Amino acid sequence: MADYSFKLPDLGEGTVESEIVVWRAAVGAHIEADQPLVDMLTDKATIEITAPVSGTLLAVAGEPGDVIPVGAELAVFTAVSEHHPVTEGRPSPARQAGPDMLAGANEQTDTSSPHAADSSLPRPPEAAAASATKADATAVRTIKLAGLRRKIAAQMTRSAGTIPHFSYVEEADVTELERLRLHLNETRGNDRPRLTYLPFFMLALVRVAREFPQCNAHFDAEGQFLRQFNPVHIGIAVQTQNGLLAPVVRHVETLDLWQCAHELQQVAQRAKDGRAQREELSGSTITLSSLGALGGIVSTPIINYPEVAIIGINRTQQRPTLADGVVCNRLVMNISSSFDHRIIDGHDAARAIHALKRYLEFPATLFLSA
Repeated sequence: MADYSFKLPDLGEGTVESEIVVWRAAVGAHIEADQPLVDMLTDKATIEITAPVSGTLLAVAGEPGDVIPVGAELAVFTAVSEHHPVTEGRPSPARQAGPDMLAGANEQTDTSSPHAADSSLPRPPEAAAASATKADATAVRTIKLAGLRRKIAAQMTRSAGTIPHFSYVEEADVTELERLRLHLNETRGNDRPRLTYLPFFMLALVRVAREFPQCNAHFDAEGQFLRQFNPVHIGIAVQTQNGLLAPVVRHVETLDLWQCAHELQQVAQRAKDGRAQREELSGSTITLSSLGALGGIVSTPIINYPEVAIIGINRTQQRPTLADGVVCNRLVMNISSSFDHRIIDGHDAARAIHALKRYLEFPATLFLSA
């Protein structure tokens, strides 16, 4: 009876290939049908695939980081007996890559130093210790990009390599916005999340998108057409232990300030916990990026392909400002932005950011009906 060759199944949504994240069973081990076999990464979601049969795992197609086409051999099992009928390997529900799933990234130490001594010759302990120290000083680690980090690298390369970025930085006086934010946080109920600047930016972006619809769009370079969206689906760049993700808050145009804060908190936490579903990590029409207290003075955010605009929030700082002939301290923030120059000219980019600035400097306007 021939051994059983298990092919990578179709994982849905037009997937043609998938990356090995981690094997859940070792070659030579006995595995039961429906027992976890391997985690495969498609897009930014990890899918657990179970064993299709019971038997000994004889061979696997690759190691973590290798990409396998759909329909290609994934694993080989011992011959299937009549007591172990063949079943389809079932993908489990998609889940975000967890910490252990990225542990498969291969690390190798290059010890091929030209200074390495001939190990066949006896050496005194002092010489051996000195040689080991010298070898450590010249060692090089080669780390294979795998899992989510490889996906992030590919996405950044695609964005930076294909989109001609135009960056624009504007200063905004957020003194009144900060007063409002602090007041709302002090008077909020226990059922409401604490407000950061992000929910205010989200409301402001909805209004800017109405004035500059070309900013809330996707550009198809191959077909040479622009998709402008009425809904505003905002991607929020979130740093997780596995890398940068951009979970999406959908239909922000239908949300009030507190709802923005709640939805933002929910999607960000799921991304950090590794529980974000595939649909929560795609479909944004414009992206907000904030480094919080580490926001720096200025940044040059990379556009989230195929979007055409991204807004970066830098840290606030007190500055002496001349107003009506009087010097006073004001709280200011730089807003860093990048635009796809194929779609948005510099003049329009500046106008859009100035509109965003007006809403932030006069935050009461955020709550006026359109």
